[in-house]
Amino acid sequence: YHDVDSSEMSFKLAANLAFKEGMRQGNAVLLEPIGSLKVVIPDNMMGDIIGDLNKRRGRIMGTDQTDRKGYTVVAAEVPLAEMGTYAIQLRAMTQGRGSYSFDFERYDESPAEVAQKVIAETKKSQEEG
Repeated sequence: YHDVDSSEMSFKLAANLAFKEGMRQGNAVLLEPIGSLKVVIPDNMMGDIIGDLNKRRGRIMGTDQTDRKGYTVVAAEVPLAEMGTYAIQLRAMTQGRGSYSFDFERYDESPAEVAQKVIAETKKSQEEG
C-alpha cells in the first residue's frame, strides 16, 4: 500500500482482474447436486422406469424386491436438475402406483454439455440485466 499510488478503486480493479485471470488459468469446473433416488414400482414397469432414469442422466445402483408382492425398488443416483418433473412422469408411467424418495447425496462435476449450457444462459442473463 502506498498513499500516493493506491486507492480503494485500484485495489478493486486489481482484485477483479486477478480473479478473472485465475479462473481462466485454474481450469474451474461446474458442480451439480446429485441425489440418491429410491423408486418403488410394480415389477412390470421396471423397463420404462430404468429407461426414464437413463434419459435423466441417472446411474442405476441396483434393484431389490420389496415386502409388497409384485413391487421392486430401483436405487439410482440422479442430478437434481433432472428431477423437476419426476413426480408427474412417475405418476403417468405407473398409473399412480409408483412412489419415490430423493435425498441429497453429494456434488459432482457437470458434463461438458451441461456446463456449456449453464455458462451460455448466465452470459445471456448478464447481458440482458
